[in-house]
Amino acid sequence: MSTRVGRTLIRGGTVVSSTGRSEADVLIDGETIVAVLAPGSTILGFDVAASADRVIDATGKYVIPGGIDAHTHMELPFGGTAASDTFETGTRAAAWGGTTTIIDFAVQSYGQRVFDGLATWHEKAAGNCAIDYGFHQIIGDLNADSLQAMDGLLAEGVSSFKLFMAYPGVFYSDDAQILRAMQKSAKTGLMTMMHAENGPAIDVLVGQLLAEGKTDPYYHGIARAWQLEEEATHRAIMLADLTGAPLYVVHVSAKQAVAQLAAARSRGKNVFGETCPQYLYLSLEESLGAPGFEGAKWVCSTPLRSRAEGHQEELWQSLRTNELQLVSTDHCPFCMKGQKDLGLGDFSKIPNGIGSVEHRLDLLYQGVVEGRITLERWVELTSTTPARMFGLYGTKGVIQPGADADVVVYDPAGHTSIGVGKTHHMNMDHSAWEGYEIDGHVDTVLSRGKVIVDGNSYLGAKGDGRYLPRGLSQYLT
Repeated sequence: MSTRVGRTLIRGGTVVSSTGRSEADVLIDGETIVAVLAPGSTILGFDVAASADRVIDATGKYVIPGGIDAHTHMELPFGGTAASDTFETGTRAAAWGGTTTIIDFAVQSYGQRVFDGLATWHEKAAGNCAIDYGFHQIIGDLNADSLQAMDGLLAEGVSSFKLFMAYPGVFYSDDAQILRAMQKSAKTGLMTMMHAENGPAIDVLVGQLLAEGKTDPYYHGIARAWQLEEEATHRAIMLADLTGAPLYVVHVSAKQAVAQLAAARSRGKNVFGETCPQYLYLSLEESLGAPGFEGAKWVCSTPLRSRAEGHQEELWQSLRTNELQLVSTDHCPFCMKGQKDLGLGDFSKIPNGIGSVEHRLDLLYQGVVEGRITLERWVELTSTTPARMFGLYGTKGVIQPGADADVVVYDPAGHTSIGVGKTHHMNMDHSAWEGYEIDGHVDTVLSRGKVIVDGNSYLGAKGDGRYLPRGLSQYLT
């Protein structure tokens, strides 16, 4: 573990929280924030700046809690290959983009025991991460042994598990299995996370499209129609309603699925949803529909939706109104050469995933610049709510005394050009965000008091990050 700076003062900046902003200085001692002070305050009885080992000038800049990406897939096996980012490369890229915590998904594969899957992910991550990390648990084989194992997840610091209504033969759970898991969720308080797409119906459509010679990446989006996302979302909500389980729907892309979540929330249900940058900015027509095989870059599930149908604008609105509560990336990168091209001539064989862990804060900040969300909502969506939703708040997700000193100094007068050879530290041979221009810049990143990014310099190291045992959700009503 690298030696950390003793005492740091971040002064002159505007501290932004989910509830407001104020001119304030932030004093860090070791790994912890110890004071948030009025500029130049002498209330501590000594010259704070003179006593600091390092002073960071944040004049004209925003001082925000480090980003928390609550949905990543480092080294995930998928479709005969594996996500191209390791925990080392993926968390380093995250750090460059102002994300100081990830929650990745440990995988129980079919025929495997739950805790063996969790142990495998601990082995992958331990000593390799640049930033702090936690785990959700994928339950890919929901049987009596798995249900029993779920009783022990919280003791391991894992307070959420993920089920799939998609991918028959791989991760799929049927309604009976989901019902049993949600009954366990209701008893234990574990958060049920759901990939909500009707997998068996999708498989029928995939087969029909391929039989008609419709093999291009565009048809990935056609096969995974929004009706099948809405239907599965509704079904998950009803099962959660019946059992009393808290439900969190991952990577929501269709406006109709949002409407189902909003209706349940209006009834006071503990039902939540996330979306991802790709569903806010990219589309079926422009991305999946790119010429030739180029659209493979943007094959992910749930798929990109039609801009003509207005999904993107509806998702932005749902972020403003809290019908969706946070933005994660579902970071699951694959290279075009040797990975995505496995699906040449058959879109169903294209590995599903987009790499975005480096760009989430910037892409959402552009939404602030364009008046889509407020500065405070930016912080709420990217840091505070992920911390509350997944049992980390107080230690993470906030700038206050006692919290970990995960802090980002963000320059609204800066500029970030995204693309390979510009801003690109993920282990990929392309960028899903090539050519995007951001009216802001991550200047300085601190992870538990250590400066790991300073301007255009990376000062972090493999192994800087530590495992975060999580408690139950702090977002439930």
